[in-house]
Amino acid sequence: MKNELILCEYSYHTERKHFNWRNGLESYFFRLQTEGHSLAKINQETVELAPGDLLLCKPGDSCEILIDEVANQSGITSIGSGDYFIMCRGPWLDEWWERRKRPTIVHIHNTQKFLLLWRQMNIEKRRIYEKNEELLDYLLRAQCLSIDILIKDTDLFSNQLTLPVQAMKSYIEEHANQPFKVEDVANHVSFSVSRASHLFKEQFGKTIIEYAMEIRLNTATKLIQNSDMTLAQIAELSGFGSYNYFHRIFKRKYGTSPTDYFSKV
Repeated sequence: MKNELILCEYSYHTERKHFNWRNGLESYFFRLQTEGHSLAKINQETVELAPGDLLLCKPGDSCEILIDEVANQSGITSIGSGDYFIMCRGPWLDEWWERRKRPTIVHIHNTQKFLLLWRQMNIEKRRIYEKNEELLDYLLRAQCLSIDILIKDTDLFSNQLTLPVQAMKSYIEEHANQPFKVEDVANHVSFSVSRASHLFKEQFGKTIIEYAMEIRLNTATKLIQNSDMTLAQIAELSGFGSYNYFHRIFKRKYGTSPTDYFSKV
């Protein structure tokens, strides 16, 4: 029942990077974003990872990680992304994974506490002499079990405080690249439009449509940078419905047209 800890590392990137397991991972892959942002594409679903986001992938999952430029509040773009990651496999891990359904991404509020075991594994893995494989195996198991506790705590936190608002947020993230109305989001949690809008704005400081537009624009800019699709195709795939609408929202946000932005990429 011994497991194999293939990799256990910390990485920090200041240049654009693209990690590709498009044909499927051969092991479990756990990655915690600790600094900056990155983009993950897991089984055709694209998500942005922010500090505290833990990515959980199993063997066979299609996975791509993109490290790219991000603009700060002053409009200055830079690259800076830090993460801890583990690649592992083994019969106990297979049995553990099958115990419950896990989300692909879990947000961790206290990353320092969570990283205690991870850093200890990192130290043990790097030992050349007197490496304790049994200790590594138990540290890995402990880390996996702590992930399950973390998922339960996250669910409890959401249930007690902001379950309806979190449900609205998840609905928007899931449907942002499709046409939807505020009424659809409100109906999803059985709220009136005014109550849903008020609670969402109160929790996140932006309207439902503003949040959807952020997701759509982020998807569009990544597609412009990393695909050969036409702008009309990108507008449709990102959820804008028409190129004219996409052009108007894009220029309002970035101060330039998608065509000009495309020519600079």
